[in-house]
Amino acid sequence: MSLLNWLKPEFWDYKASDKGPFEYHFHFRSMWKKRILLLALAAFGPFSCLAIFDYLVTKHYAEKEIHLRTAQIVSSTTRTVSFYLNQRKTALDLISRPYSFEEISSDQNLLDIFHSLKRTIGGFSDVGIINSSGEQVGYVGYYDLKGDNYAQETWFAETVAQGSYISEVFLGHRNIPHMIIAIKHDQTDGSFYLLRATIDTESFNQLLSQTDLEGTGDAFLINHAGIIQTPTLSHGNILEKSPFPVPPYSEKVRVNETTAPHDKIIYGYAHIPGTPYTTLILGHKSELMAPWLKTRFIVIVFILISILFIMFIVHALATRLVNEIYTTDKERILTLREVAHTNKLASIGRLAAGVAHEINNPLAIINEKAGLMKDILSFSSKYSGDQKLVGSIDSILNSVERCGTITKRLLGFARHLDVKLQPIDIKAVIEDVLGFLGKEAEYRSINVNIEVESDIAIFKTDRGKVQQIFLNLINNSFAAMSDGGHLNIKIIHHDNDFIAVSVEDDGCGIPQADLERIFEPFFSTKTKIGGTGLGLPITFGLAKELGGDIKVESTFGKGTKFTVYLPLTPKEPKEKQED
Repeated sequence: MSLLNWLKPEFWDYKASDKGPFEYHFHFRSMWKKRILLLALAAFGPFSCLAIFDYLVTKHYAEKEIHLRTAQIVSSTTRTVSFYLNQRKTALDLISRPYSFEEISSDQNLLDIFHSLKRTIGGFSDVGIINSSGEQVGYVGYYDLKGDNYAQETWFAETVAQGSYISEVFLGHRNIPHMIIAIKHDQTDGSFYLLRATIDTESFNQLLSQTDLEGTGDAFLINHAGIIQTPTLSHGNILEKSPFPVPPYSEKVRVNETTAPHDKIIYGYAHIPGTPYTTLILGHKSELMAPWLKTRFIVIVFILISILFIMFIVHALATRLVNEIYTTDKERILTLREVAHTNKLASIGRLAAGVAHEINNPLAIINEKAGLMKDILSFSSKYSGDQKLVGSIDSILNSVERCGTITKRLLGFARHLDVKLQPIDIKAVIEDVLGFLGKEAEYRSINVNIEVESDIAIFKTDRGKVQQIFLNLINNSFAAMSDGGHLNIKIIHHDNDFIAVSVEDDGCGIPQADLERIFEPFFSTKTKIGGTGLGLPITFGLAKELGGDIKVESTFGKGTKFTVYLPLTPKEPKEKQED
């Protein structure tokens, strides 16, 4: 059998000889195509929207994560460089402070200072003493710079003015790229001298080379004019103009994107305080987005496989559905006219059914069938031990019973219902109610707090009615609160004969004009969103049946507090009172 014949439904070539007035029932090809289309749209519509939404959202967050990581690298690198320079500036200042100008000008003392600096924190190439005239009167290092005069140098004037100075990378007298740190020391006679040290550029450059970057990312320093200060991988040499536009001054970390000839570049930068440097971190966007693209490829493959699987399921379901209709319609083709006539008669009979039957009859049927199913399961060795199946049927029976109870309570506005008394622990009852609503509270981050006064006694009352009271009140509180709200339940003694249970939320509150009407049947502020106006009246009626009461306090916009008063001595049913 070919694949085409296997996929071809059995009704494909069917043509009814006697369609009568019900011709539209026999367009099986059209019916099948429509169901294929509807099922495919139902499956692929949300699926496609979810895939597109996932693509856009994950791309946005991937880009946001890249920007955040770049900002973190810039911040970390900036702090590292700043610490490195400030540490050496502080060490240079502290180690030379005990010496006078005459002492520190001594070659031996200066040599001791230089060796001490190299031994403790390192990173120095040479050190020199410069008097107030700009002449270097003492020097320890690799070059013969003693006697050089720096009075006309910019760094000399800035050090004198500011008290300390960290230079850009420059050539200077030695004609090689280097940078200096200079400290000014004032003398008691009003003169001063400068202690000037050259930073080892190799150790300084290693700070940036150790930056954790992905792919061909680059990290280097530039000055405020955009001149490169440290080695780069592929963006120019030291003291050359950076190919990227000079970013605006910023002490905070900034991350931007720019377009390069073959790719987009994500770059982050930040000014290093107290220095002429700006940290610049560069990365190719295609490389940084590679992990996300890999994940997208896996997702696309999964989507394609899912589409094939869904199409197979859609084809099978639509074919089976229409085949069943086809088989059924063949069997009832001769009775369709009679069915049309009898349906008219049946509609007249349905109009005669009362509202009570519309509610109670389906409940009775559900209860009967569920009970029958449970009985059948109990005699079947295969299913009698299936607790999940038995539990589901029990849930159906409990729900039917609850619906019947609710129906009786609706009727209870006009007539009395018997009270079933039993000992209860009020805290346990409220915790049971909260158990039904725990998932909603967890999902909406609602904080529920229960406070219980000591010595709250176990007392007799109708447990079901108490549960219904607090289920309604807590449900109302949840509806009034936004996500992250607070619900406080407090249980205390009241006048020795009652206990008072307050349910207080920090929701939207109730307007003062509505407070007097909230216990009226069919009065609701939520009619547009499905409110019936029966919840609070039923709750009020239940409290009265138990011999208690309900009070409400509310401030619009701040919250609402319902207080339920329950008697410790149960109210006797009417039959006993009359006896």
